[in-house]
Amino acid sequence: MSARGARASPDAAWLVVRFDTDAEAAERWSDALLEAGALSVDLSDPQAGTPAEAPVYGEPGEPVATWPLARIDAMFDAAHDVDAALHEASFALDLPLPSAERRPLAARDWVRETQSQFAPIRIDRSLWIVPSWCEPVDPSAISLTLDPGLAFGTGSHPTTRLCLEWLLDAAVDGQRVLDYGCGSGILAIAAAKLGAARVDGVDVDPQAIRASADNARTNGVAARFCAPNELSAEAVDIVVSNILANPLILLAPALAARVRDGGRIALAGILVPQAPGVQDAYAPWFTLAPWREHDGWVLLAGMRRARE
Repeated sequence: MSARGARASPDAAWLVVRFDTDAEAAERWSDALLEAGALSVDLSDPQAGTPAEAPVYGEPGEPVATWPLARIDAMFDAAHDVDAALHEASFALDLPLPSAERRPLAARDWVRETQSQFAPIRIDRSLWIVPSWCEPVDPSAISLTLDPGLAFGTGSHPTTRLCLEWLLDAAVDGQRVLDYGCGSGILAIAAAKLGAARVDGVDVDPQAIRASADNARTNGVAARFCAPNELSAEAVDIVVSNILANPLILLAPALAARVRDGGRIALAGILVPQAPGVQDAYAPWFTLAPWREHDGWVLLAGMRRARE
């Protein structure tokens, strides 16, 4: 299906006009209807889902094919004179006026419908991820207020869940914590809410840094977010990093330098078969071991050996 010219306001009420036409004329009808005031025009195969369905055109490696007939769905504002628009398009194309089906399309609350797809996420009985439009599920538990956004980390991915579970188990109260590759800031915010004495987060993406700072303010926690080159060289008690195996391998010397002697590191974003390679990369400083697995992902954790 192809959609063209969508300009409708989400607050409008619409009317959809549908008719079938010769496929060769479909693009011309689409242009003419848009000129006549249609807000959008969709083209599709009227036989889709039946044994007579035609090939989808433009598939990689396949010759371009078209439908014998094309179905046109043109959307208009409900107040638009649809009959006049059809006559205008028909006259412009010098084609007969089509016999068209009309159906109303009610305005929809797209924000509410999107929000309904995201519910609070339970990490364990003491920690929940709660979108801002939801009430806390358990007032006695720690709730991280976090909305789905452009930065990675909402608590739904197995690697984020593994890191949150590790932070819960790690007793971060009073510790200095660094979230390397902070994304949405979820791990730094969780550490702060769990009692960490100081929390920093770094990311190479300025958008992630802004999102993390905004999320920290929403949650009422103190955390500092910056680019890696702006981070203090001081070693911390805990480094947690949820990125991917290959970047973690490349970052091994840098992350090892960030952990004090006897401090701890937790690494995620690692598929189970990738774990040995990550363990080898960190072997000069840590003895990493799998802490927990979830859906094919593993979190590796270990303690920093004393510097020589």
